[in-house]
Amino acid sequence: MKKSLYIIMSCTLLLSSCGIYKKYERPEVNTKGLYRDTLSDQDTLVSNDTTTLGSTPWREVFTDPKLQTLIDSALSNNSDLLTAALSVKQSEDMLKVAKLAYVPSFVFSPNGALSSWDGAKTNKTYSLPIQASWTVDLFGSLLNAKRAQQMVLVQARDYQRAVRTSIISGVANCYYTLLMLDEQLRITKETEALTEQTWKTMQDMKEYYGYNEGSVLSAKANYLSVKASIPEIERQIRETENSLSLLLAQAPTRIDRGTFAGQSLPENLRTGVGIQVLANRPDVHAKEMALANCFYNVNKARSAFYPNITITGSAAWTNSSGMGIVNPGKMLLNAVGSLVQPIFQHGQLIAGLRVAKSQQEQAYIAWQQSILNAGSEVSNALKLYETSAKLSEIEAERVETLQSNVEAVTALMANGSTYLEVITAQQTLLASKLQKVVDDFNKMQAVVNLYYALGGGRN
Repeated sequence: MKKSLYIIMSCTLLLSSCGIYKKYERPEVNTKGLYRDTLSDQDTLVSNDTTTLGSTPWREVFTDPKLQTLIDSALSNNSDLLTAALSVKQSEDMLKVAKLAYVPSFVFSPNGALSSWDGAKTNKTYSLPIQASWTVDLFGSLLNAKRAQQMVLVQARDYQRAVRTSIISGVANCYYTLLMLDEQLRITKETEALTEQTWKTMQDMKEYYGYNEGSVLSAKANYLSVKASIPEIERQIRETENSLSLLLAQAPTRIDRGTFAGQSLPENLRTGVGIQVLANRPDVHAKEMALANCFYNVNKARSAFYPNITITGSAAWTNSSGMGIVNPGKMLLNAVGSLVQPIFQHGQLIAGLRVAKSQQEQAYIAWQQSILNAGSEVSNALKLYETSAKLSEIEAERVETLQSNVEAVTALMANGSTYLEVITAQQTLLASKLQKVVDDFNKMQAVVNLYYALGGGRN
């Protein structure tokens, strides 16, 4: 008995050294220089700050009260987020099933029979058995299956976080787009009124100062061109409202909102250190958990090479022992131990192990690529913010200059300025004002993109 026990313990230690019981450990990964410096073509962004914009509560990033109300509504009602929550619940239940595999299974199957031979007295037999079966996880098959399911649960939770982050960012992006379109509509309507006034002024000057018909028609065409752009902006507003309504899981409706000029953005766009993206980005972390899942599947494939030990037992109160019928019944006990060792499945098991290893390699590549993708998104968002901020400053000065030019040429229209100078000045001013709005919107969008790229979505 001692010799047998020694052999079993030796085999167990040997198998442990093969990695069947080994836990997943994160492979080495280099995140140095993951974020590119916005001011240099060669250097990478160096940061020792352990806080990031992604770890900031979303209410501190998006401070507009009406935007916060919309985000709250989306987080409560969005169908994708509700589906993700159900996926988490399903994974939790599957993990419970994997844990219960360690527990013996019990089956209660009572039965009875009536029999008579050639019209003789009827014999009545009965049995009230309880059967138990227990799989001994000596070689880690159940253990690795449970660990793999744990990784699936973490993946489901990561997916839920990713959906949450996407919803917050999506609502903010649609909201800021609406504000931008509202501002463009306001500017265009002001310009419409200005160009209409110019057209009517030229009509009067034609009558009193002899302006030709061509100048009047050109002014009218400029007015109609500006007027024609208004329905297009209104269409874009309606479509954006409809898109935002979908995120809110409600029928298309008008969205209550603030003003473009009343928005405030975070002053410090903290990116943190590159290694934080591994934990903060839910999609990156989910890729790593997929890698961990494949790791345990490889261990499970290895354990399939070794015996499967099962202990079964039964206890029954019966009046039929197989040798005769007795009344009252007696207790019948039975216990069996079985060992199943694959013999002619070696090729199949090797193929299964190779498949599991290939899947692990694929998961590793996907994880590495997701890290690079996250770094690229952060770098792009930072550059977009920097560029938009510079362009906004330049465009603001340009708008001021063009506004003065429009006032000047309009005032001198009766004293030498041509109608063409006036129309050109108005068109250029409108284009500059609209571009200034786009530049400011791009700053807002950059903040949203950076928040998403850094794995935002926290309460």
